[in-house]
Amino acid sequence: MPQPKSNIVIGTSGFSYPDWVGAFYPSELPKSKWLDHYAEHFSFCELNFSYYRMPTPQQLEKYLDHDLEFALKAHRSLTHERIKNDLARRDFLEAASVLHDAEALSAILLQFPYSFGYTPENRKYLWALLTFLNALPLVVEFRHPSWIKDSVLEALKKNNWGVSMLDSPKIKGGMPDYEAVTGPMSYLRFHGRNEANWWTGTNVSRYDYEYSQEELEAWLPRIQEMSRLSKTTYIAFNNHAGGQAIRNANQLRTLLIEHP
Repeated sequence: MPQPKSNIVIGTSGFSYPDWVGAFYPSELPKSKWLDHYAEHFSFCELNFSYYRMPTPQQLEKYLDHDLEFALKAHRSLTHERIKNDLARRDFLEAASVLHDAEALSAILLQFPYSFGYTPENRKYLWALLTFLNALPLVVEFRHPSWIKDSVLEALKKNNWGVSMLDSPKIKGGMPDYEAVTGPMSYLRFHGRNEANWWTGTNVSRYDYEYSQEELEAWLPRIQEMSRLSKTTYIAFNNHAGGQAIRNANQLRTLLIEHP
């Protein structure tokens, strides 16, 4: 399958969605073969099950059977519950190291909630967590706009820690548009623009959105600049409802081939 510029890697956030059957997975394909089918079309995937349950080394070893790069979402104890002991951190680091040691880990995605604002306590927590996981390639996704300031981005850059840029609804209290490449990789996540369901929706309805051609085309100059400033640019579509992420990922891939 034709690919865009060699340092731009496109995939989706997750792959194990029943509503992708028919839209992407053949109806007769057993669930155990879904990732095999995914790997025929993409070379990168975000694993998000690790947010809901702590991954184990044995679980992640199974992913090494596939010719894919993986981003691994940090467990919620690290980003949302923010348990202040090293046990959860050690467990997560041990599991993630399986992918890292096999050179199959593109990034650890630390997605923080809107409630995680820029405060002295939260700055201290973030610094300690990033320092603990520093052996891994790290990307931080902020949801509270107070973090988007030069001092934060410069601190991330100094330590080669990445920051995720977002496409999400333009709503009151949401994230502003900003440009940032703070590490050897750049990272972009498309969450959709479902404003009506952003605060109140479920993990399905919140991301129920399909991008238009024009909306994706508007990102091309920014993506090209990200790829110029970094060794690798990873792009993940999280608008997974109904296989929309698959369609938009393929659409963006085609656009980047046509507009290198």
